[in-house]
Amino acid sequence: MHKTVVIDIVGLSTSVIGEHTPFLQKYIADHKLTLIEPLLPAVTTSVQSTYLTGKWPTETGIVGNGWYDHTDCEIKFWKQSNKLVAGEKIWDRAKKLDPNFTCANMFWWYNMYSNADYSVTPRPNYLADGRKMPDCYSHPSSLRDILQEKLGQFPLFQFWGPGANIKSSQWIADASMMTDDLYNPTLSLIYLPHLDYCLQKFGPDQSTISKELQEIDSLVEQLVDFYQHKGAHILLLSEYGISPVNRPIHVNRLLRKEGLLGIRLERGLELLDAGASKAFAVADHQVAHVYINDSAVTEKVKALLAATTGVRSVLDKKEQLLSYINHERSGDLVLIADEGSWFTYYFWEDDAKAPDYARCVDIHKKPGYDPVEMFMSSKLRAGYKLLRKKAALRYVMDVIPLDATLIKGSHGATVVDDRYKPVLVSDNSYDNKSIEPTDVFNIIWDTLTK
Repeated sequence: MHKTVVIDIVGLSTSVIGEHTPFLQKYIADHKLTLIEPLLPAVTTSVQSTYLTGKWPTETGIVGNGWYDHTDCEIKFWKQSNKLVAGEKIWDRAKKLDPNFTCANMFWWYNMYSNADYSVTPRPNYLADGRKMPDCYSHPSSLRDILQEKLGQFPLFQFWGPGANIKSSQWIADASMMTDDLYNPTLSLIYLPHLDYCLQKFGPDQSTISKELQEIDSLVEQLVDFYQHKGAHILLLSEYGISPVNRPIHVNRLLRKEGLLGIRLERGLELLDAGASKAFAVADHQVAHVYINDSAVTEKVKALLAATTGVRSVLDKKEQLLSYINHERSGDLVLIADEGSWFTYYFWEDDAKAPDYARCVDIHKKPGYDPVEMFMSSKLRAGYKLLRKKAALRYVMDVIPLDATLIKGSHGATVVDDRYKPVLVSDNSYDNKSIEPTDVFNIIWDTLTK
């Protein structure tokens, strides 16, 4: 098999390739750029799972970055076990063909407990006193120690949150190159999230995000140069492009007004009680799964949401089959936002009663995705909290604003302009103007085997 590296440049689309990405411009001019039709949902875990299996979400079961667990009656986001992904992964298929094949999975999601030979993924330490310490998880476990000894502690707080910046992508790139030097894997999968931050905060305005574009361009150049010297075949791709938005849709607040949402009041703050709700929404960028515990309200909910400004489509289970998203994990209804809109998880009506996690970076407690976590309400307040931390005093880093209008870019929907579609850059051209997301698996396979 041929040594191959797949570099996932999150958020890359033709809308952001230009004067601020000189290396990418030149590289694309010497290779072939193909558009990838957006998956439903066009979000990280679903797309990556499809790329690595060649299967649609209805087969992989990855219907979003999170979903409602009917058994636990809990909404769960950003789980890590690869066993959640149904279907044969590309490394499993390759090992059957070539016993000498090895794979390094560097930060692609559902990274833990797969048959990939080498893997690294974010994994903070949660200490008994409530602190969250930056760290990562690896297989073999010794790889974590080797990487952090050479590169320093994985910069978790630069990977997500108000402090997110190029440092996390640089660490991942350096770790990938170091892993390659150590083990020489046949296939390397590398995740570079840097553009995700600025594009969601500011939208695809090249003048506003010129610094970030230059940073990712330089980093991709480092990786391409390294792997070219290793004789590797290189694929550059993205999971989705990010398009401009200006309309947040608070689905759970709409359901609450109809008396359908279960709310608990604890310590004067409100919590969404999914198991006690007649209907509730799990928001995930421009897609939301609506779960209905009382079937008698199904038609009422469907009519309400179909009439909501900013909602393009409301898919019931039969319609979900046609979009390859129907699964036991998917909502009874799946909402798709129109151009310019996206879904929040917000369910409170009074900010004074918002749950304590709402003002924190807390990707596991929130019953939906929250891009506002990339903003900070007050640097002065954050500084005060850090002083308490350094003084070994108790603190809560509650510095995240509750203003969804701050978000200027989103993704997840399938009906988008070509300039916001994900891309594939390779040595080969394809007959069609664009390819399906399931085709990416075969393209990686052909690159490995031909």
